[in-house]
Amino acid sequence: MPIYFDCNATTPLEPRVLEAMQPYLTGPYGNPSSVHRYGRAARDAVEAARAQVAALVGAQPAEVIWTSGGTESDNLALQGATEGQRPTRVLYGATEHPAVLETAEALRSRGWVVEVIAVNGDGLVDWPAFEAQLARGPLRIAALMPANNETGVLQDVARAAALVHAAGGLLLADAVQAAGKIPLDFGACGADLMSLSAHKLYGPKGVGALLRRAEAELAPLLHGGGQEHGLRGGTENVAGIVGFGAAAELARQELEARASHCLALRERLAAGLHALPGVTIFGERAPRLPNTLQFALQGWEGEALLMALDRKGIAVSSGSACSSGKGEPSHVLLGMGLPRELAFGAIRVSLGKDNSAAEVDRFLAVLAELRVAVAA
Repeated sequence: MPIYFDCNATTPLEPRVLEAMQPYLTGPYGNPSSVHRYGRAARDAVEAARAQVAALVGAQPAEVIWTSGGTESDNLALQGATEGQRPTRVLYGATEHPAVLETAEALRSRGWVVEVIAVNGDGLVDWPAFEAQLARGPLRIAALMPANNETGVLQDVARAAALVHAAGGLLLADAVQAAGKIPLDFGACGADLMSLSAHKLYGPKGVGALLRRAEAELAPLLHGGGQEHGLRGGTENVAGIVGFGAAAELARQELEARASHCLALRERLAAGLHALPGVTIFGERAPRLPNTLQFALQGWEGEALLMALDRKGIAVSSGSACSSGKGEPSHVLLGMGLPRELAFGAIRVSLGKDNSAAEVDRFLAVLAELRVAVAA
C-alpha cells in the first residue's frame, strides 16, 4: 500500500470538509455581495466560516481577511505594510518560507533595507543578535514563523513581537504550518499579522486567510469590488471558504488528539532512525511540531533518496514543496549554519492524522534496505 508522509506540503481533503462544501458547489450559488436572498445565503456561509477560522487561532472574526492561500497572505502582509510608506527596514527569519523570503527580498528594488534575522544551529532565533539588530535603526515590519515548514522548529513569537513593537515595527507570523497542529492565540501572541492556509489542515487548496489587527495599516494588492474591507478585491470563493471553515472547526475540536497521535509516530520514527548508522536529525534539540522530522542519511543525496522511496510507494519531501526542484540545498538548513553537503541530503517526513505505526515501521524497513544497498 502507498504511504503518504508529506502532509506539510498538503493534506488530503477531509471527507467531512467535502460534505460541508458540497451544497455550495451545486446549491446556493449567489454572489456574497448581492443583497437578494441568494446573495445573503452565500454571505451567511462566508461569515460563519470566518468565525470558525478565527476560533481556531484565538482571533476575532473581523480580523480575518480571505485570500487564495499562504503565499498571497504573506504578500499582502509584507507588500501591503510597506506600500506608500517611507522605506526603512524589513527583517525576516533565516528559515522563513519562500513566500516570505522572496517577497521581502523583492522590496529591495523599492528602496527598502532588507535584513535576515539570524538563527542558531538548532534553528532558533539568536536573541542577542536580534535585539542588537533591532537597535540599529527604524523598522517597518519583521517576519518570523511560529513553526518551520521543513524542520518543524517552533519560535517564540510573543517574545519577538514584544521586541519588534518596542522598535516601532509590525510582526508577521506565517502560521501556515502551525495552525491545526499546535495551539495558537492571535490575540495573545502579539503578532500584528498572521498567515493561514486551508490545505495544510485537511481543507481545500486555493483558499487562505490573513489575520490583521485593526491598527496594522495595509494597502491592498487587489483592487475592485471592495470585498474584505477593501483589502482583497474579488468575489469570494464561497465553497472553498466554507471548506476552510469546516476544516478549522474540526482542527480545533481534534487538535489535541491529532497532535498526540502524530507525536507518538514521530517519536517512533526518531527511535528507528537513531538505530540506523549515519543519520542526522535536524533541529532535534529544539521544540518542534509534533508531526515533522527532517533528517539526512549518509551516502544519499536528498532528491535521490526521495525518488528511491517514491519507487517503493512512499511519498516524502526533500524540503519545502514551494522550492523543490531548484537543485539547491535547503536554505533553512544553510541558515542554521549546516554544511552544504549535509543540507543536500535532507529528507522531510511530515505525518498526518491518518498515518499509522505500521506505516512508520514500513518506512524504516525500506530506509534500512536502501542504506544497505548504497553501502554495498
